[in-house]
Formats: sequence, C-alpha cells, structure tokens
Amino acid sequence: MKKKLLFVLVFIMAVLVVNAQVTKTTVTKEKSARTTVKVADLQKAITDNIAIDYVGYTIKEATCITTNNVFTYEVVIVEGTNTETLVYDKDGKFVKKLPPTPKKK
Repeated sequence: MKKKLLFVLVFIMAVLVVNAQVTKTTVTKEKSARTTVKVADLQKAITDNIAIDYVGYTIKEATCITTNNVFTYEVVIVEGTNTETLVYDKDGKFVKKLPPTPKKK
C-alpha cells in the first residue's frame, strides 16, 4: 500500500513540475505603419533598379512600411495598363515583386 501511495505522490509531483515548466506564450499582432514617400525622396538604389530592370515604367507611388522596426518600401510602377508593385528593403535592395491584386467588380 505504501508503495502505491508513494508512486501516486511521485506521479503527482512529476505532473506539477512539468506543468510549472510550461510557459505561456502570447501572440502579439504585428504593428505596422504606412507612410507615403515622395518619388523624389526615394533612395537612388531604388530608382536606379527601376530604371535598369523596368525600362519604360514610371513610378506611380511609393510607401514606406514599418513593421516591428523593420523598414520596407513598396513602389508601384506603371507602363501603359501594366502595373507592378515592387518591394525593397531599408537599404534599397530589391526584395520581391508582389502578385497583382484582383480588380474589384
């Protein structure tokens, strides 16, 4: 009987220790801020990249996005009816091209 009681007590203690070690994680929403940037204020690296890789396109608008102290630039360029959205990092290096957004009916 004492062995069973001792076993149950050890088991309960083990459960309590494991339960105490589990840390509660919280999910935080990323805070992001969008700021319009004048085309003239864009970094030279960004405008040079567009001039070389997207000949014939003009910059329609640019936005600086800050998410958790990380800066990226979204630049919308157009050529006729073609519109592209390009993403650059804080140093003006090309990151990716965003897929086109579907037009609302």
